[in-house]
Amino acid sequence: MPTSSAALPPSVLFVCVHNAGRSQMGAAFLTHLAGDRVEVRSAGSAPADTVNPAVVEAMAEVGIDISAETPKVLTAEAVRSSDVVITMGCGDTCPVFPGKRYLDWQLDDPAGQGVDAVRPVREEIERRVRGLLAELGIPVASA
Repeated sequence: MPTSSAALPPSVLFVCVHNAGRSQMGAAFLTHLAGDRVEVRSAGSAPADTVNPAVVEAMAEVGIDISAETPKVLTAEAVRSSDVVITMGCGDTCPVFPGKRYLDWQLDDPAGQGVDAVRPVREEIERRVRGLLAELGIPVASA
């Protein structure tokens, strides 16, 4: 039974412009690999209407279903309530607050690309998410 002195899990926010590709993959991998040991959010500075279908397909290939996800708008509150903010090409539109850890992951934008172009981006995001978990000292959940 958790006690009131139990540490809250770290929270991570993934941000890209449309919240339809890279940030959705990052959030999905982190949720998949960390379970409830990390609070995960994703958002976009100019969210699209839907998640990129090629991204949904590429994630399904590795057993992660993001077909029900929807792009969300980036809010200052989402940034304020996150311990780590990972930007993926949103440039200067991401709000910056003191005391937060910011990482900028330069990744190709899968917008308008087919699943063949999404796969290498997916693999790189998974590699970086696994590295982040190691830095945070959080073991990868067993499948």
